Amino acid sequence: MASPILVTGGAGYIGSHTVRMLAAQGRKIVVLDNLVFGHHDAILDESVELVVGDIGDKQLLEELFEKHRFGAVVHFAAYAYVGESVTDPLKYYRNNTAAPLVLLQAMQDFGCKVFVFSSTCATYGSPEIVPITESNPQRPINPYGRSKLMLEWVLADCDRAWGLRSACLRYFNASGSAEDGLIGEDHNPETHLIPRVLMALTGEIEYLEVFGTDYETPDGTCIRDYIHVEDLAEAHALALDYLAGGGDSIQCNLGTGVGVSVKQIIDAAEEISGKNVPVRYGPRREGDPGMLVADPSFAKSKLGWEARRKDVREMVRPAWKWISGPRAGRYAR
Repeated sequence: MASPILVTGGAGYIGSHTVRMLAAQGRKIVVLDNLVFGHHDAILDESVELVVGDIGDKQLLEELFEKHRFGAVVHFAAYAYVGESVTDPLKYYRNNTAAPLVLLQAMQDFGCKVFVFSSTCATYGSPEIVPITESNPQRPINPYGRSKLMLEWVLADCDRAWGLRSACLRYFNASGSAEDGLIGEDHNPETHLIPRVLMALTGEIEYLEVFGTDYETPDGTCIRDYIHVEDLAEAHALALDYLAGGGDSIQCNLGTGVGVSVKQIIDAAEEISGKNVPVRYGPRREGDPGMLVADPSFAKSKLGWEARRKDVREMVRPAWKWISGPRAGRYAR
């Protein structure tokens, strides 16, 4: 029987979807989550063990590794609010860079040498060339991106020092919800565009604020690469298999390669819901690039992975099912 997998932050948005997929594949999963942003009821599979705790807790990690003898770690546990990282950088360096060192020490001590890392396209900063390849310079422009890049550097050093093999998966804009609508995006506060568009439709927020209509894009609004959360989950499963099969450490962009504007998101939400989105248009936010789109070809060549959902309506439709259904019910209680 294959060794269990430790998933940190597995009760959060992307983590819970990945845990659900890995468990459905018959893998033994233990989730470690402090539930600061995660949700206990996002763990749907009864075979998954949820341990409430922190990745910086040395004693807890040693107990877990001693008990389960993990064969791999999938690491999601991180803070991800860019604006907050600017006003409180130490919080981000402490949680996103320093705390994982305790986790990595436990892995070294117990001989666990496979690590799949939830990284981010924010490590690239404001790219000069789009679409973005893995060879683009990594010049993050905020503490969040820097905290993630620092951990990428740590992983590379651990590879050289004691043979840790890692897959750094640089996400673009994670979006959507489980196709059956049972779990989905549920941040508090919510800053991502698609759920905020839908929250404006349900009345949870008064209106959607759009920052900037004068970008050098076809409709003047920002363009981003939106990738469905279940496609992201599949990439993590493939990365685990790649490393378990002896693959070397890699860094991969995860995106669709298709750019979608803010106005296109609004149009898709109105088409799917049959309602008009209340919108207020404002000036650009400082530091927002006009276009961020991935070149995902390296992930296809190394992992055999490609996003299956590239039409933005395929992201919006399940998100609407979730936010107007189970999530609405949760907030009504």
